[in-house]
Amino acid sequence: MTEADIMQMMNMLKSRISTSQKFGLLASQVGGYEFVGYGPREMYNEIARQRRQVPGLLRNLFWSDGISQLDYQLFGDIIAFDTTYKKNKYSCPLVIFSGVNHHNQTIVFAAVLIVEETTDTYIWLVRQLMFAMKGKTPTSIITDGAMVIRNAVRDIFSEVRHRLCAWHFIRNATSNIGNPSFTSKFRKIMLGDYEISVFKRKWVQLIEEFDLEDKPWVKNMYEEKHIWATAYKRGLQSVVARYAGSQYDLTSFVEHFQRCVAHLRLKEFNANYESIHGVPVMQTCIELLERFAIEVYAHEIFLLSRPFLSRAGSMRVLNIENNNDFSKYIVCKHGRPDFLWTVDFHQEEMIFMCSCLRMESFGIPCEHIVKVLVERDICEILPSLVLDR
Repeated sequence: MTEADIMQMMNMLKSRISTSQKFGLLASQVGGYEFVGYGPREMYNEIARQRRQVPGLLRNLFWSDGISQLDYQLFGDIIAFDTTYKKNKYSCPLVIFSGVNHHNQTIVFAAVLIVEETTDTYIWLVRQLMFAMKGKTPTSIITDGAMVIRNAVRDIFSEVRHRLCAWHFIRNATSNIGNPSFTSKFRKIMLGDYEISVFKRKWVQLIEEFDLEDKPWVKNMYEEKHIWATAYKRGLQSVVARYAGSQYDLTSFVEHFQRCVAHLRLKEFNANYESIHGVPVMQTCIELLERFAIEVYAHEIFLLSRPFLSRAGSMRVLNIENNNDFSKYIVCKHGRPDFLWTVDFHQEEMIFMCSCLRMESFGIPCEHIVKVLVERDICEILPSLVLDR
């Protein structure tokens, strides 16, 4: 995007023109959607030329541009490895490597068209990803439940934390149980930020309620709970980012995918502008901390953090244990002394750790840590409470 394009986008932002309208206008100025960003037709022409020269040569197509590779270096700590089973006329499944940026938006790292779905094929494309991304390994990866994909991930990413995609699990619950009420409650238990003991109790209640004790699918799911239940992933940062596949031929796929990626990048541009120029109205009673959160977080992340700031008002400190530069705070909810959390504070390093593990899970300080910040009269979000990403 040129400087003139950026100025034009800013003027349209001030005029409240929608993202789709901005993107359409930009595309019309350069002669079509396919000319916004990089050139898909040139890539397709090269593929067609190689096919004519050596029939059958092209089996798999891996595609990642420079911006996607830069995004990966910044946000490739957690990636979603998604296969869509809608086929184009070449019968090539589409594989998307995606993630989430600092605005909580989906970003695409790479796309792959493959001829066959085997473990060897998926090992090949994961290796291509590592080659394109200069060997940077993610810390967490999210996939669907297909064994060929899980085997490939285990082979290449043996030390990487692996989680199964919630969207696929919900779809499986719908097809295997066929009860919308079960699916709704299963989803809440799967995604709920529970401690393990609470998760187990709710699971037993769910299975008994729908009389599913002897259902093989239910038994298999429970055995694999450690890779799909949020309760077993507390303390491990994870995101779920999906990308909808399309049913086009190869030419249309390249153009359509390029259009979608460019649209995502315009949304990111809008979010960057909002983070810099948007000033939300203060809503909590701890205004200094709220204002500091606006400064250090992107706009969308600030909106996610504000409920934790608000809920800190309902917390109270029951007890404090001091030992040199280490302090331990016992925090409870007002009127509920049976619900306790422990917040450890290391003064020398200025590091907080809470037993709820929400900071480690979501990258946002919990209401218990915020309560300790208020208790210590700290008026800023400390660097240890802001993720590098």
